[in-house]
Amino acid sequence: MTNSKILLCDCLKSQRIDAERLEDATGLPCSRVHTELCRSELAAAEEAIRSGSAIIACQQERQVFEDIAADLGAEPPHFVDIRDRAGWTGDTSSATPKMAALIAEAVLPVPPTKVVDVPSEGTCLILGEGEVALAAAEKLCGILSVTVLLAPEEELPMADDRRFDIVRGRMKTATGALGGFQLTFDALQERVPGGRGAFNWTEPRNGGKTDCDILLDLRRSPPLFPAADKREGYLRADPGNAEARLNAILEASQLVGTFEKPIYVKLDNELCAHSRAQKTGCTRCLDLCPTGAIAPDGDHVTVDTMVCAGCGSCSAVCPSGAISYDAPPVGNTFTRIGTLAATWRKLSQEAPRLLVHGPGHGVELIRLSARYGQGLPADTIPLEVTALAGFGHAEALSALACGFASVTLLLSPETEKEGLPFQVELANTIAGETRVRLIEPADPDQLEAALYVEAEAALAGQPISPVGSRRQITRLAAKTLNDADAVIALPQGAPYGSVELNLEACTLCLSCVSLCPSGALKENPDQPQLRFQEDACLQCGICTTICPEKALGLAPRLNLGDTALTPVVLKEEEPFNCIECGKPFGVRSTVERLTEKLAGKHSMFKDGKAARLIQMCEDCRVNAVYHSENNPFAAGERPKVRTTDDYISKRRDH
Repeated sequence: MTNSKILLCDCLKSQRIDAERLEDATGLPCSRVHTELCRSELAAAEEAIRSGSAIIACQQERQVFEDIAADLGAEPPHFVDIRDRAGWTGDTSSATPKMAALIAEAVLPVPPTKVVDVPSEGTCLILGEGEVALAAAEKLCGILSVTVLLAPEEELPMADDRRFDIVRGRMKTATGALGGFQLTFDALQERVPGGRGAFNWTEPRNGGKTDCDILLDLRRSPPLFPAADKREGYLRADPGNAEARLNAILEASQLVGTFEKPIYVKLDNELCAHSRAQKTGCTRCLDLCPTGAIAPDGDHVTVDTMVCAGCGSCSAVCPSGAISYDAPPVGNTFTRIGTLAATWRKLSQEAPRLLVHGPGHGVELIRLSARYGQGLPADTIPLEVTALAGFGHAEALSALACGFASVTLLLSPETEKEGLPFQVELANTIAGETRVRLIEPADPDQLEAALYVEAEAALAGQPISPVGSRRQITRLAAKTLNDADAVIALPQGAPYGSVELNLEACTLCLSCVSLCPSGALKENPDQPQLRFQEDACLQCGICTTICPEKALGLAPRLNLGDTALTPVVLKEEEPFNCIECGKPFGVRSTVERLTEKLAGKHSMFKDGKAARLIQMCEDCRVNAVYHSENNPFAAGERPKVRTTDDYISKRRDH
């Protein structure tokens, strides 16, 4: 959008707009400030839309301008809202810095969302009691291919509608989502089509299987899936609520065709620290996923794209970045934060505040507050994100280090809230003070009460440029907000930290090294040595689980010093020199301990020659065994295995 032009309108003089300062801060040409761009000055909008470079600073009349573009055969213009989010405010301070920040952020390129096609042919299974379920089937059978599942004891009314099927049974399992539900049943009975009088049924059988595209659940029983409202294709309504039933039926009727399902997250199995050698480590994403879309898959996890609802919780808690939000990518959020802060600083030396909200509820509260209340404070910049639960400690810390005085997350009824309190606690612990918070206003008045408070923090001394992985940005932000060599104690469950080693218990077996998924624990190939690089530690816990001596423990903390970036020696010992060739091998204390425990005491090491094998390197040990008296290799060639043919031929010879 480098050649774009911002079309400005003060909406019947209801807001103050400084076009010259906006142009200086954003580097984008601005039109004169119109007063009624959507009506009496519509010609100016038409000309800009025809040129294909228009960015219209109005969201309320978006439909009007998009209709004009359609009539002209032009590309629809881009939009940015500087009225509800900035200009309409009871705050007497200048809103120009915020307007400039919002415009600069709005023109950033947005990576396209990856999607997968989901076909639905309209096969629908309706669950519920007879009268309610059959009434729904009558409404849908002309549009969808409908089957009704009734309980085995259900008595059918005197009706014989052959436009849909009826079966009886009990749902045993249900998996999948729109276009791909897989179902199993017990006590399944199908209706016998012929005969007079009441329906006849086939004999009940267990283990019946089928699939369908749509599930309409009108039962009073608990839902079939966790976070049922987020399972696409699964429609649930209270059978006693006629309006809810009608809405569910209407929605089901629209689920025929091919739909685009966003791929919300991306997964890098190589980085995943879930498990090694069947020892479970990190389970953060598994513990938080509301829909059950994430499941263990060997050493890593797997994500069911069809079930994932895109809440973003997994991205916020993943310690390694193995799983990250991708609609848009996490890096896009960091870029937006940096752009908002940098543009603000061009016009103001005061510290702004960041208000992070999701679509829907947050947008509506801001709009209502702007039109009927005080609106947002002039220093509060709103940032709309697709997945609020994915805005974790790394994003919050990056905002503080970019120059925001505080970060407020505006929760909505749809927000997945389980993981956010810990992310806020972690961010505040690293920041050193309470500068990140959650609010959950139910109306504009509560929103204003939460926001119209005095800000105490100032601009960061040297704002960062938030580039890199979430771990890298967290570390960079923490160094900006704290002393450069600080060591910050973190709450249990934090994804940063050190390990504590019991030196007396550790035998340098190096089991922990072989299974450490991030390479934080290392060995030295030249001598018995256990080394540790703190910056790489994910606090997954695999090392503590695998250690046979239970010598390792986790110590959550964030070490900002340079020592965290280089391996340090946790324990080292002298190697044992082979008694035959003198080559160093193993650990002296371990070899001596084994010799003490086994020599002359174990059946395999009764005599002195056998006991010496413990003190030999692998090459000398093989050589000694080969030349020993009981060497199995000295027994000569093994006799040939006799077969049936050998016996038959021997009989023939006789």
